[in-house]
Amino acid sequence: MISHTNLKKGVRIILDKEPYEVLESNLMKKAQRRVIIQTKIKNLITGNVLSRNFHQGDVFEEAEISKFAAKFIYCHRDKFIFSKDGDHSKRFHFNKEHILSIIGFLKPNQKVEALEFDGIIINISLPIKIQLKVIEAPPGVKGERSQSGNKVVSLETGTKINVPLFIKEGDIIEINTERAEYVRRI
Repeated sequence: MISHTNLKKGVRIILDKEPYEVLESNLMKKAQRRVIIQTKIKNLITGNVLSRNFHQGDVFEEAEISKFAAKFIYCHRDKFIFSKDGDHSKRFHFNKEHILSIIGFLKPNQKVEALEFDGIIINISLPIKIQLKVIEAPPGVKGERSQSGNKVVSLETGTKINVPLFIKEGDIIEINTERAEYVRRI
């Protein structure tokens, strides 16, 4: 069991029979009152983020979540099909709405990590940094130099992202998937 004082960033708990991950945790003590833990927690099944306060004496069960390597195979009509890495017969899928935040970085045969809770695959996560090819890049035009030069390019997955002016069509760039930002040219 996890007490309210152990609610730190990254801790996974079961709340209302669903797994949650603590994103932020702040200790707050009001005058002559009990200690309150203010948290932001993310539902690992739906992806919703909630602000919740927990009081002294609250205890939680730790969420037993296992991870395994998986591979993105293809997309068909808002269904994204994945398989266990190395065993293509064990397939599973997610709807577009469930993984909306990462679909812009998925390409066929992309390695991902799947999360499993109580025998059910609840979500997937991408590596923090991935490499994608630039398929369309307008020419870099030097304008006002008071700001750094950026332009919008299209990637092989169809996503558009801001990059420096020196990036051109055919370049392979590294992207941070958590912030959806350009990192470097490969």
